[in-house]
Amino acid sequence: MTTPRVEADLGWALGRVARAHLRTAQDVVSGLPGGPRGYQVLAGLAAGPPRSQLALARTLGVDRTVMTYLLDELEGAGLVERRPDPADRRARQVLLTEVGSGRLCGLERDLRAAEDELLAPLEPAERDQLRALLQRLAVGGDAVSACQVAAEIQEMQADGSC
Repeated sequence: MTTPRVEADLGWALGRVARAHLRTAQDVVSGLPGGPRGYQVLAGLAAGPPRSQLALARTLGVDRTVMTYLLDELEGAGLVERRPDPADRRARQVLLTEVGSGRLCGLERDLRAAEDELLAPLEPAERDQLRALLQRLAVGGDAVSACQVAAEIQEMQADGSC
């Protein structure tokens, strides 16, 4: 029985790509208050209606006290604003400012370029497939197992679509 090479291990590959992505993303968002977490807050706010600090913290998996400090920094930079929730005066809504929206747009463009450089060994269609599969796995982790995603990738490779 032969031992598979480490390069064939999903965990090794995911870890290596994740570390490379983290280094790249940190370079892009280094000037943003909160760095990568600050970016996630801006992106989370752009995705829909105003949200409470608590809901945002839960969605992003950030401790609520850490979220308070992070929002203080982002608000100080003029990227977000907090206001009382009209439906519940005890809660505060967090909104993306116009300055924050513009900054997010630039960061998204720069991150996409950095990701494309990281994923350069893949064809553009493969990059899109990888992003879609990883997003499905991340968002619906309970509904889709890593094994299912790996099997789908193998099927795509076998039929030549990947």
